Amino acid sequence: MKDFDGKIAFVTGAASGIGLGITRAFVAKGMKVMMADIEAGPLESAVASLREQGADVAGVICDVSDVEAVKLAAEKTIETFGKVHVIVNNAGVGGGGGETGTIPIEDWKWTVDVNLMGVVYGCEIFVPLIKEHGEGGYIINTASLAGQVGTVGMGPYNATKFAVVGYSESMNSELVPQGIGVAVLCPAWVNTQIAESRRNHPAGTDQSEVQNSADEELKNTVNEAISNGMSADTVGKWVVESMEQNALYIFTHPNWKVVIEAKTSRLLQAHDAAAESAILRADKGSLSGPLSDILPE
Repeated sequence: MKDFDGKIAFVTGAASGIGLGITRAFVAKGMKVMMADIEAGPLESAVASLREQGADVAGVICDVSDVEAVKLAAEKTIETFGKVHVIVNNAGVGGGGGETGTIPIEDWKWTVDVNLMGVVYGCEIFVPLIKEHGEGGYIINTASLAGQVGTVGMGPYNATKFAVVGYSESMNSELVPQGIGVAVLCPAWVNTQIAESRRNHPAGTDQSEVQNSADEELKNTVNEAISNGMSADTVGKWVVESMEQNALYIFTHPNWKVVIEAKTSRLLQAHDAAAESAILRADKGSLSGPLSDILPE
């Protein structure tokens, strides 16, 4: 995507953190933005601040885990700006941590509803609106490095972020030929309020009822890493540059490459083991294919 000026974006989780950083980067490129967030106060403040700086932005309250709320937000976007070109499914929560067998099912449902279904609703509702005007566009889905490498004590978060990566890869193969770019943002430590996301938990903020037995030391380590993390504005600027390069994967922390390489090595070793297996070679189905029509380029 090369031309941003005058284009319209819809960004979820836009009142703070990465969503606000991306919004700022967009308006700096001359874009108009519908900012969506579940928190009315911070959203109102963010919209007012950007308008004071001359940005053409509007706000809409939206719980991305509610498909009807996302539909209403889409309607307001079209009513306000006439069309939409770029969708940023960024809203997410960091809930559901802890040792397997101790995580409340309510936390699993909440994490899936926001981190995965929020992305699904955004894509299923907004992609037809992008196709309508035929001017092309871009979809940015926020996952995480936790969507590339599983981490102890983060089962629900890992599961949803891995799903967002796979969903984005699937859409990339489908939509890029139609002039709609797709990218999945996989940041590591960014200075946001993700560690405080339980403030929006459906069960409320009484952690005595909903908190699980996640290791306290792990939580403290994560919180410290987040507080010392990358600026969300830096992430926003990098997202724009990555869109200009038609990126599929957007990573923010190159020092994590060694972790990706280690995982890739294990994957290749597992494939080599399969290739050497007499059990598998004896079954002609092991040579089935081709896959070129369905795999991402």
